Amino acid sequence: MADFLGMMKQAAQLQSKMKAMQEELEHIEVEGISGGGLVSVRMTAKMEVKTIKIDPSLINADEAGVLEDLLVTALADAHRKAESAMQEKMQALTGGLSLPPGLGL
Repeated sequence: MADFLGMMKQAAQLQSKMKAMQEELEHIEVEGISGGGLVSVRMTAKMEVKTIKIDPSLINADEAGVLEDLLVTALADAHRKAESAMQEKMQALTGGLSLPPGLGL
């Protein structure tokens, strides 16, 4: 019974730490860049897009397709970086333990 209570206490502590980590992820920002810096996207580690910057040279009707492609690339780059930041925080929280599916962020 003591083992079960200990496990429940550890689970509650882990849940509390995960909540704190979720709040921390809201303040971590990453930047995705494409086109050599012509397009940049900033987002939090919780995948919330904060800003999109577009070089004025891309804003014309003839460059719409290029701009669309660069936006997709910059968003994907920012998303990868946000995922990486989230994984680093999760590794620090769990001490490198693999959590079962559904127990992640």
